[in-house]
Amino acid sequence: MKALISVSDKTGIVEFAKELENMGIEIISTGGTYKKLKEEGVKAIEISELTGFPECLDGRVKTLHPKVHAGILAMRSNPNHMKQLKDLDIDTIDFVVVNLYPFKQTILKENVKREEAVENIDIGGPTMLRSAAKNYQDVTVITDPNDYEKVLSELKQDGKVSLDTKFYLMNKVFEHTASYDAMICKYLKNERKDESLPQELTLTYEKVQEMRYGENPHQIGALYKEIGKCEGSLTMAEQLNGKELSFNNINDTNGALELLKEFDEPTVVACKHGNPCGVGSDKESIYKAWQKAFNSDKTSIFGGIVVVNREVTEEMANEMKEIFLEVVVAPSYSKKALEILKVKPNLRILLLPSITVRQPKGSYDIKKINGGIILQTIDSELLNEYEVVTDRKPTEKELEDMLFTWKIVKYVKSNGIAIGKDKQSIGIGPGQVNRIWATKQSIEHANELIEEGVTKGAVLASDAFFPFSDCVEAAHKAGITAIIQPGGAKRDQDSIDKCNEYGIAMIFTHMRHFRH
Repeated sequence: MKALISVSDKTGIVEFAKELENMGIEIISTGGTYKKLKEEGVKAIEISELTGFPECLDGRVKTLHPKVHAGILAMRSNPNHMKQLKDLDIDTIDFVVVNLYPFKQTILKENVKREEAVENIDIGGPTMLRSAAKNYQDVTVITDPNDYEKVLSELKQDGKVSLDTKFYLMNKVFEHTASYDAMICKYLKNERKDESLPQELTLTYEKVQEMRYGENPHQIGALYKEIGKCEGSLTMAEQLNGKELSFNNINDTNGALELLKEFDEPTVVACKHGNPCGVGSDKESIYKAWQKAFNSDKTSIFGGIVVVNREVTEEMANEMKEIFLEVVVAPSYSKKALEILKVKPNLRILLLPSITVRQPKGSYDIKKINGGIILQTIDSELLNEYEVVTDRKPTEKELEDMLFTWKIVKYVKSNGIAIGKDKQSIGIGPGQVNRIWATKQSIEHANELIEEGVTKGAVLASDAFFPFSDCVEAAHKAGITAIIQPGGAKRDQDSIDKCNEYGIAMIFTHMRHFRH
């Protein structure tokens, strides 16, 4: 029996090869792997000794030879195949142990040149893997060092590798080569600076962790990360305390993080079920921002997510520990704050130094539908320009609050309304089937959760246009003095006229932020 070994990841390969050698399996190897095995005392022969042809073109061609691929692909149960091998003086290869050139590690290096990346596109490796996988019933193919022990265990116990295990290893090969090719495709597309959506889409992600369950206990779930630099993403966070993150934790926290990135000044975002429930900003004090976020909805924050774009202080931690929170994420924590928060054993405390880093423009937003996916680029814009459409222009203070609240409503599920005042969210109405319900809900929440009349002098943001003037009527009754919305309805003028009647300033952004 023969085993062909050619690996870039040499984890455990010497020990594995020695075990095979002890079982009487002949080792064939290439390049750096051959050198490593020989240094460690493994009796191996070079691939050129098998093929009778030297490695050439700086190693670009070494395994692309009939004595390799016929030895792998020949079906042992097919007499014609076996006769041809005999006539051609070709031996079978029974084990193929290959992992590929480090393309991923290469493209992740700083300032890597395209030539270096292209040179690390493996050709012979994927070809051998696919050949061996196609002939899985006769060839054991291994691409993952974690599978060495499984193969050795079966060989020692039964003298052979089971067909089920070979089929499992075959599946892993095609997962691996598909991922490898998808990585290359993505790199080349980025190199071309091509922002169009591809005609054929193949995506690859690496599993970060299994989850106890998905969105509900009867569903299975796992977290995967994109291959590449994911600064600012939850997949880069270090967990300092608490239980394993759940599917819902991750989904909710991601939404909170993306909203947080809209703000440069000290800001705190509290989130529940994928919607912001409290947002506060302050020019200087992260503690004051925390107080605004907490006070805007002391009820909904219970069991929620809190994300912070400055260091969590002792003062903040003392207040956070008094309420039930699922997750806290920050770029840093004071030593004392961390001690205080760790008193709660189940609180998931995440450290994300790159918390302010945004997703690259042109990144994909993907939703699964039955039978396919829908794909779009992320909503990376906030506001390009705005137009004052009422007789009264907003004051400087109103404009500041309008821009603050516009950031919030961008991350509220549609139909969504947000009310803000003094850089504090005071009422949020998410996910309603009509806009007047969302408007009324946000006003009711504001007056119910903070204090009666808090909406007087506040501003209102809508993620999409007002189809009728009823939202302006409701805003006027609540004492709201300024409105920011995309505009674009057939009956825009009705809303403008009502604003003029009540002295409300209104601006159109000409940009919608639906979030379904």
